[in-house]
Amino acid sequence: MHTASQHLLLEFFDCHPDYLDNQDLISQLLINAAKSCGVTIVQSIFHRFSPQGVTGVVVIEESHLSIHTWPESGYASVDFYTCGKIAPEKALNVIQKGLKAKRFEMMKVLRGQSLTEQSMRIDKHRQNYQ
Repeated sequence: MHTASQHLLLEFFDCHPDYLDNQDLISQLLINAAKSCGVTIVQSIFHRFSPQGVTGVVVIEESHLSIHTWPESGYASVDFYTCGKIAPEKALNVIQKGLKAKRFEMMKVLRGQSLTEQSMRIDKHRQNYQ
């Protein structure tokens, strides 16, 4: 089995708190991030929590892109799972700029690599701490 799946785990720190609490901005940002990677968007749904925070998912033909924000901490967690020949790292810059994040951490995991041996493998791990 070789699914050519990639799982990008992103954490953004010191983000603009007003942006993290704006459902419309977060929704458009994730849609733009997905489009930057050339994926096919199927549907999206976002929810703003009370008193603060936004969560959402963009369902794509290649899998999904999701976010959860904590405005009170200036933090956002993003999960981008793709199949096929997609470059999910392109979403990193779009989201970082859109959230005005000063720092980020990214881990890219290759998944579904084998049925008999290690199935997951860390491909990249990158930090940008200023």
